[in-house]
Amino acid sequence: MTLEFEKPIVELEAKLQEMIKVAGENKVDVGQAAKDLENKIKKLKKDTYSNLTRWQRVQLSRHPERPYTLDYIYNMADNFVELHGDRVVSDDKAMVGGLGELSGRTFMFIGQQKGRNTKQRQVRNFGMANPEGYRKALRLMKLAEKFNKPVVTFIDTPGAYPGLEAEQRGQGEAIARNLFEMAKLEVPIICVIIGEGASGGALGIGVGDRVIMLENTWYSVISPESCSSILWRSWEYKEQAAEALKLTAEDMTGFGLVDQIIPEPLGGAHVDPKIMYSRVKKSILEELKILDKLSKDKLVEQRIEKFSKMGVVG
Repeated sequence: MTLEFEKPIVELEAKLQEMIKVAGENKVDVGQAAKDLENKIKKLKKDTYSNLTRWQRVQLSRHPERPYTLDYIYNMADNFVELHGDRVVSDDKAMVGGLGELSGRTFMFIGQQKGRNTKQRQVRNFGMANPEGYRKALRLMKLAEKFNKPVVTFIDTPGAYPGLEAEQRGQGEAIARNLFEMAKLEVPIICVIIGEGASGGALGIGVGDRVIMLENTWYSVISPESCSSILWRSWEYKEQAAEALKLTAEDMTGFGLVDQIIPEPLGGAHVDPKIMYSRVKKSILEELKILDKLSKDKLVEQRIEKFSKMGVVG
């Protein structure tokens, strides 16, 4: 999939491939011309991805080839065992979790999971969890606390599922309960935003000692499209809404809402997933070294203090 702002790059790359093909067929030396075009492509890529608008970063965060939660878990962790069900209603496929090892240490991994194709998206509900998904997440966090295992959450959702059935089963209460319980969980919690971080759907697994964002992700109370439809009665102003919301990783760091930004390969996480897995793993282990030095009481105290300071009252 090619995004609109990437088309000039794709066109030049196609031109380069055509040049090389024709040169090979006709045995013509185009070495210098090809090198010049390669340099032009590199410069265009650097200029394009270094000056992305907020809306363009939102688009990159939704790229269908971007790594999802289970991609990170299976490529970073050893001996991962997925755990299912909330022990109340059902097993929500939009929320996944289980135990796995990083560098020989056991972690509890939890996160929203999207689908790659139409069938998977229906099963995963586009990464929008129901109340049972958040209750499953909480059950796994409590299990981690019982056995003194750190928790890592991967956030990637357009929001909690807004359907009538979800509200009837207590969507708001389930998310609120998670906020309350995560605030006082007596094990380290590291939250990593790997794609979309929208509304309470993201915050429901987003209360952590460290909150990390990948470079081309976003975190906001509402999506640009929904904001546009509320303010302008149309989705056409989504780009303006994205600018006004200030929802990028850089914005969030400036507001003091996240602790670290992990750089992505030029073009996005999907361009070289292996590098992304390595960087995320390294970041998690480095943050855990710091958190391991804190007592349980200090861990909870600092976490509550961290989130209590957020926001502006005027």
